Order: sequence, then C-alpha cells, then structure tokens
Amino acid sequence: MTERTVKIGLSLGADICWPICYETLLNDLKLDIRHGGERLSFASERVTIEPFNLQQPVSYDVVVDRLTHWYSTSREWIKKGILLDDLYVYNNPWSLQSNEKHTSYAAMMRLGMPVPETWMMPPKAYEESEDLQETLRKYARMFSMEDIGNELGYPFFMKPYHGGGWKGVSKIDNLDEFNRAYDESGKEVMNLQSAVLPHDWFVRCVGLGPQMRKVNYDPSAALHDRYRADINFLDADDSSVLEDMTVTINSFFGWDFNSCEALRRDGIWHPIDFANACPDSQVTSLHYHFPWLIKANLRWSVFCAATGRSMRKNLDWDPYFAIADKDISQREKLSAYAKLSHERFETERFREFCQTHLSHLDELAYDFFASDVMKDAIHQKVSALFPSHEIEEFTELFWQRIQDWRAAEGSQGDPDGF
Repeated sequence: MTERTVKIGLSLGADICWPICYETLLNDLKLDIRHGGERLSFASERVTIEPFNLQQPVSYDVVVDRLTHWYSTSREWIKKGILLDDLYVYNNPWSLQSNEKHTSYAAMMRLGMPVPETWMMPPKAYEESEDLQETLRKYARMFSMEDIGNELGYPFFMKPYHGGGWKGVSKIDNLDEFNRAYDESGKEVMNLQSAVLPHDWFVRCVGLGPQMRKVNYDPSAALHDRYRADINFLDADDSSVLEDMTVTINSFFGWDFNSCEALRRDGIWHPIDFANACPDSQVTSLHYHFPWLIKANLRWSVFCAATGRSMRKNLDWDPYFAIADKDISQREKLSAYAKLSHERFETERFREFCQTHLSHLDELAYDFFASDVMKDAIHQKVSALFPSHEIEEFTELFWQRIQDWRAAEGSQGDPDGF
C-alpha cells in the first residue's frame, strides 16, 4: 500500500477566522485513511498569488475557493487547474462567473419554483463606446416608469442583476422612489422584483455539498445579529422544502457552497436570492452557526480529496428540465430535483465516509471551540472589523454564542454522520 499526503488548498481573500479553525482542526484530526490502495494523510496550504505557467502542475487535490467570484488571476489559475490537472474546486468557476442572480431567477422559474415576479431594466447611464449611440438610436425604446411600476405593483425591490451583497438594493414604495432609485443606479443593470410582503419567515439555507443549515435571518438587524441563534424553528415539511430547494439550486449550477434566501407567505416558500456562491464565512456574522460551517467544510473537502471526486465541468441541465416538463405537482418536481441533486452530490456515499473516517470530528470540534486558539481567531477577526473600544465587548459576545452552540448542539455531535 502506497502512502500519500493529500493536499487541500485554501484560496483566500480577507478571510481570517475560518482558515485558522479549519487548519487547526484538520491537523488535530490526524487523518489516516485507506482508500483505493493508498494510505492517505492530509495537509492544507494557503494558495499564493503569483505568475504561473499554464502547464505548471497544480499540487492540490482540492481547492476551497474564496476568490473566483471577484479576483480574475486566481479564477484563471483555477480554471487551468481543472482543465489540465483534474483539480477539484468548489465552486465551478465558469458557472460562478457566468450565472449571476438574473440567470438564477430565470433558471429556477423554468423549474417552476415560485420566484417573485422579476423584471430587468436597461441601465440609466452608459459608458460611451464607438457603437453606443447608433445602437440606442436604432433599437432603444422609450418606456414609462409609471406603467412599469403599476404593472409590477408596489412595493418592489430594485437590485443589481449580478448581486453584490446587498449593495445597491432599494425598496421601492412609489413612483417618486422608483424614479430616484433608477436615477441613482447609474450604469448598473438592475432587476426589479416584487416584494413578498407580508411574510412570516425569512430563512437563509446554507448548503455545503449535501449538508444543509437553515438559519432564521433578519436583514434589518445589525450584521452581527442578522443570523438568529434559533434552532428547530421550522416544522419538518418547511425544512424539507428549503433543503430540497437549496440542494437543487446548488447542484444545478455546480456550486458546492452556496446559500438560498427564501420568504414564506401563505405557506409557500419564495426563493428571492440564491446566487450566493461565496457565502459569508466569518465568525462576526455567523457566530452561533460558525462551528457548523467549519465542520461541514472539513467533511466535504476531505471527502472530495480522499475519494478523488470528479469535477462536473459541464452542468447538464436537461435532466432537470425533463422533470420540470412532467405532469406532476410542483412539490413532486422539487422532490425529484432533490433526488437527482443528491445523486450528483453522492450524499449516501458521503454519509458513509463521514461515519467511517470522520466520526471523531464531533468530539474534537467540541473541545476546539472552547480553546484559546478559537478565542484568538475571534479576537483577530473582531480587531479587523470593529473600532478599538468595541473589540473586547464583541470578542466576548461571539465567544459566548459559540459556547451556546457547544451546550446546545456541539455536546451531542452528529450521530447520523453529518
């Protein structure tokens, strides 16, 4: 039996806290896995940014990517690694680059999901180019803001079609606000989306591989309080819908790590924002839910690296569309999408792998999240974001919320594997 060290690369931006926790726990796991005639140990390394020869081999088995959505050099390095070296990366960089929020709305409408009515607006202003004026003179048509507002109905939201983490999002209650927000949008291409009001739940469901975490979300709260610490706040049917919806979206677009925001009105879950394929991973916003993220990230990356999971380079949407065209109920379709998605994520194989090789993660994580290393990671992240007079206060706040997780969930572990 040959021995090999599996290498997991962390392609990072401004991340501070989660890589410290990931690296420490991966080391503490002391993994010794026998797979396919090999005896595997594991190491992680932070990926550097530098010039590269396209034929220079990539030394990693898996890369956990946090830069593809905005940093082009790392994105192109990852693309060449997938094509030339069979590198596994989450998430699919071509999909992440091309499938913005507008595309995700259209795709999930095609699958029959109750996405609120959505429009696209031409930009208010343009970057001058050689053919611009001739193109606009021939083909741009005057339109009535009043007519659009009345047809869509107030209130609605105006937001950049490509997303941007709540940047440029406006709630529009009347024509004056519509005109003002459109004037201020400048060169941005904007979506208009009907508001789901009133609603009784706003939930963000985070998916990492086939692992799901449903979070009661309050977008009106300060950033450190938006993720509520509620658990078991939904019944089994609602939980199932959100999990099936999220795993479908993620597998459809080839995203290992993504979150889906959905609002419930009159018993129906409306997905409103689900092209978030680089979800917030910071302790300063996740706090109570942060340990789940670290454990889920470790499990999925180790599984993908150990088993040589193949990167799905072509998205292959036809099987989903075939389900969409069947004469069955929407809930039956969603269940069928989810079944297909779990096949693509190899959920049962993953569960068995976790039970066999990662059963000691629960106990190690319980101890780690009470450690000085964890508290220092919180302190480092808080120091980077908060004014000096608030550092100790918020370090203690986030530390205590993680201790709450240890008491409520960490002490019980995940007996079913994940």
